[in-house]
Amino acid sequence: MEANTYLHCFFLLFSSLLLIVLVRSWFPATDLFLDCSEYSSWCTTSKNRIQSKSNNVLLQNKNLGKPIDHLTETPKHPLDPLTLQEINKVNTILSLHPPFSANYPSIHTLSLHEPEKSTVLKWKKGHALPPRQAMVIAFSNSHSHVLVVDLEDARVLSHKIDPTSGYPILLAEDTKLAINITQQNEEFKRIIVSRGVRLSDIACITLATGWYGPSEEGNRVAKVQCFSREGTTNYYMRPIEGLTVTVDLEKKEIVKIANTGNDIPIPKAANTDYQYSRQKKNKQPLHTKPINPISMEQPLGPSFTIDGHTVTWANWEFHLKPDARAGVIISQAKVRDPDTGKLRSVMYKGFPSELFVPYMDPSEGWYFKTYMDAGEYGMGLTALSLVPLNDCPHNAQYMDGIFAAADGKPFVRSNMACIFERYAGEVGWRHSESADFGRPEV
Repeated sequence: MEANTYLHCFFLLFSSLLLIVLVRSWFPATDLFLDCSEYSSWCTTSKNRIQSKSNNVLLQNKNLGKPIDHLTETPKHPLDPLTLQEINKVNTILSLHPPFSANYPSIHTLSLHEPEKSTVLKWKKGHALPPRQAMVIAFSNSHSHVLVVDLEDARVLSHKIDPTSGYPILLAEDTKLAINITQQNEEFKRIIVSRGVRLSDIACITLATGWYGPSEEGNRVAKVQCFSREGTTNYYMRPIEGLTVTVDLEKKEIVKIANTGNDIPIPKAANTDYQYSRQKKNKQPLHTKPINPISMEQPLGPSFTIDGHTVTWANWEFHLKPDARAGVIISQAKVRDPDTGKLRSVMYKGFPSELFVPYMDPSEGWYFKTYMDAGEYGMGLTALSLVPLNDCPHNAQYMDGIFAAADGKPFVRSNMACIFERYAGEVGWRHSESADFGRPEV
């Protein structure tokens, strides 16, 4: 029972952190190919965000943590993510690997190949790290390639090709390819115009891959659906229903255009725009008093410390790292026993693997939608940088993500995760026992 209580408390802390990443990770990749304009929903310019005049000052706040020089960063823990230098080294090793030396594959996953659990549990701070290895999922010649690369010996330890294992996650390049092929198709253009939508107003996305029927079984295809972004940044509220374009990503051509929604009107744009600049700031609803700002002060600074990717807070200790696929991974969560003073293991590894949403609608435009966001898009790859005072409170500390692009080269997703303390002493959490009335005297 006591272990369950510890685990419950830790997941409350864990879920608060994940909420930050999840809220900031909802479909940002779909707008990578739109200009950062007035109606670009994931544009991070100041006009689309609630900005504070103190943001620039806050960025210099000592409590935000010392900036990390990723060019010289070295791992400190067996589970630390690959550094920028390590990803570059993997890229070099793969380029010299005979199957890829003439034709470099597209990289869909490049991350730490974690040591065995027993090895990690035996490791102590100050000891030498286990051999650093990378796990790579690449796509080449219509096949998925799964490789393990040893960074110390600079060689490929294993290379497996399994044509029956499915396909890797969709890359931004896959999305861009499918959308470009769709928008250049003349039949598609005629349909859009016939629906009363200007071609300049459409926004298209590739939906998560699913089972598309026996005629498309075994083919690497993506389905594209579009929206009207006229008058709103929230174009998901204005779908062009019944129009689905199936694109073969290998052949780079349209397989099918389904157009069954001519009788379904496009919703109006009124009251759908959530941008702060679009809100009626000077008009308060009747009988409603504006709410004053709320701030939690920590005059002595935060109570947690971060050493690399190891977080220590109160009697807790855990390892945290941004991950391209899962978003955030928390490992080796431990709590210090108040009686013995020893750290007790609560959870070895935890992360939100998939969000599975089956719509259960057999129609052409919906039957294939089984969103598995983390696996299909990469929850970390699609994350946006967190903005101080907008996404995270004062005294939050930030952690960057180092990921690999499709060409194998590393890039930095700055401020991908933030760590902060939140007071959880709300009255709803308070508990007391009723008096023991009626107990007979002895």
